[in-house]
Amino acid sequence: MKIIIEELVKKSFQEDIPQKDITTSHLDIDHLNGRSQLIAKSDLVLSGTEVFDACIKHLDPQAEIRWHFNNGHNILAGQKMATLVGDLIQIIQAERVALNFLGHFTGISTLTSQFVNKVKHTKCKILDTRKTTPTLRIFEKKAVVDGGGFNHRMNLSDSILIKENHIALCGGIRNVLSKFVEKGLSPIHVEVKNKEEALIAFEYKVQRLLLDNMTNEQMKSIVEIKHFGTELEASGNMNLDRVTSVAELGVDYISVGALTHSAPCADISLIFDWKDH
Repeated sequence: MKIIIEELVKKSFQEDIPQKDITTSHLDIDHLNGRSQLIAKSDLVLSGTEVFDACIKHLDPQAEIRWHFNNGHNILAGQKMATLVGDLIQIIQAERVALNFLGHFTGISTLTSQFVNKVKHTKCKILDTRKTTPTLRIFEKKAVVDGGGFNHRMNLSDSILIKENHIALCGGIRNVLSKFVEKGLSPIHVEVKNKEEALIAFEYKVQRLLLDNMTNEQMKSIVEIKHFGTELEASGNMNLDRVTSVAELGVDYISVGALTHSAPCADISLIFDWKDH
């Protein structure tokens, strides 16, 4: 993880400061030790402290960063999240990259916690998907966990999930399931689009059915005939207004692509509040 973070941070600063910060360099201040505060501008659930720290220390290795909260903690608007002491000339140059990462990951964990709270009275778990930002998946999925959610498969090598286009390539759901079962592959997760396909999947004793883009009424009809040992996962068109009603149908999981592809950036500010003269 440390190597991944270092490489990510290095490339990010190559993008943001390809040569030099031509604004800060013309202040004609070589070094200025001081303190700054990280302030939450809205209620949030923290995630991404490791990447934030790496960004600051990339330009100021001697900087001291003291977090007042841990990843996964709830923070209220106006609270001080962390205190930084170091070279303010370096910190001001690291600020935007560091906050971009922290705001993005904290935005994901905050949105995830909102979904989790909507279904906490049920047995249903909130899952993420592979709809992540290229190269940021490991951090975005960690943010989901920080928000109280659970990770779906990390990548295509992780587990078998037969989707609509796989079924089309094999000429139908029965054909593709026969192929996988004959090979002794397990566990098998398969996407179904109606009750008829669900009944076929139950015949093959698959471990999980992905109920994709179904109405609540369609999902309810499948929950009522659910076979013992088979999990049900609802997916598609999930939002905060709908997720409670879906969880109350009795599904085991709800996967939400919006957790990672549409979470708003958390509003966080870095404020200088003291300096040496």
